[in-house]
Amino acid sequence: MRAFVIDDHPLMRDAIAMLVRRVRSDVEVVELDRLAAVAPAVIKHGTPELICLDLKLPDAHDVSGVVEMKKMFPHVPLVVVSASPASDYEDATLAAGADVYIEKSAGSSEITNALRLLMLGDSEFEALLPTEKLSKRQKQLLVLLDRGMSNRDIATSLDISEHTVKVHLWRLFRRLNVKSRSQASHLARTTGLLEG
Repeated sequence: MRAFVIDDHPLMRDAIAMLVRRVRSDVEVVELDRLAAVAPAVIKHGTPELICLDLKLPDAHDVSGVVEMKKMFPHVPLVVVSASPASDYEDATLAAGADVYIEKSAGSSEITNALRLLMLGDSEFEALLPTEKLSKRQKQLLVLLDRGMSNRDIATSLDISEHTVKVHLWRLFRRLNVKSRSQASHLARTTGLLEG
């Protein structure tokens, strides 16, 4: 697996690269300090299979980096790791195509957990038919989604963090091949996933 870690602060870039390696020791981490370095890195190292991106780069503003990366790599999981509060940028980054938004202030264990959920499991995110068996956690999520619970309520109910809920939902949506909570609930109801 190859991961691009794009952050213009060397210490933060090193820290995120270390967390990525903690999840998978065999990962090839390519550390970059700006978006302009991505194309040469692809030529030298190959296409990334995971992108960890800071929003505030010398050649990016707001969510422009997310937009650019999703144009270049539309199917590569993209994690925004930002110093900005989620309330400022999370909705915009997700709308621009990011898969998960994590605040740098979340701490190493929280960031590691989110990366672990993205990098491992579900047979490298192969899309499975909805009729195939879901994990116990995915069934729990579907039930709670069907009840209309917010991420915060789900986190409290399952005794996990909101970041972890977001990553679990991302994986569930990928598995069911849906784009939203309402689509997931509708699919679960119409295919009997909420039964048994």
